Formats: sequence, C-alpha cells, structure tokens
Amino acid sequence: MPDQFSPVERSRVMRAVKSGDTTPELIVRRLVHGLGYRFRLHCRDLPCQPDLVLPRLGKVILVHGCFWHRHACEAGQSTPASRVDYWTAKFARNVARDRRNLRKLSRLGWSVLVVWECQTRVANRESLRRRLERFLSN
Repeated sequence: MPDQFSPVERSRVMRAVKSGDTTPELIVRRLVHGLGYRFRLHCRDLPCQPDLVLPRLGKVILVHGCFWHRHACEAGQSTPASRVDYWTAKFARNVARDRRNLRKLSRLGWSVLVVWECQTRVANRESLRRRLERFLSN
C-alpha cells in the first residue's frame, strides 16, 4: 500500500510527533505533583532520560506511548499496513531498548514505574493516582 503522503508531507507529519511534554506525561506530572512530590524532568545523566525522576526517593517514572512501546492494549497491537517489515523491526528495537534501559536503571539502584498512555485516560485516572501513590510511598 503506497504512502498517502508525499515524502515532504510525511517528513512534516513525522517532525510534529512529540517526544516530550506529551499529554500523558503532563497528566502523570500533575498527579505526582498533586500527591505532594517534587521531581526532576528528563535527567540526562540517567539511561533513557526518564520522564520523572525523584532523586531523594531513588525512583523514576517512565511514561510510554502504547503504540511506540508496544503495550498489550489495542493501541499497542496495531501495526501500519504499509512497510510491515520496517515497522516490525522498528517496534522490536524499541521494546529491546526499553528492556535494556530498565535493567540499567535497576542496576544503578533506581526503582522504576512504567505508566502506559492508556492508563492516563480519564476513566483510569483514579486507579493511576492510587498506583502512583503506592509506588512513591514505598
């Protein structure tokens, strides 16, 4: 199936994909801040530059997009119809990189919580707040 965009349009679309300050990330920040915790953002001295870092607690929170990081939900299971081989390899590399980064953070003594994009939706917000509270209070 051919791409519906020209190469110039595809480039523009892909440039618009944000990697930081995404809506799910902002939701998690607001919840953590509302629980009374203060944090640092995207520490460059840690593997994978975690989304939220709580140095005093030795904890980090990663906010993953379901599609890009291949969550088990519906959004994480979809694959583009064109260039399937490319996307399959791309997703496999993303998942392998995530595993490596989790191991690196654990070896450095950090406790890690992964929050998935689908868990930040309004229907799941209270459950997410409780999960964050449990993670941060232990």
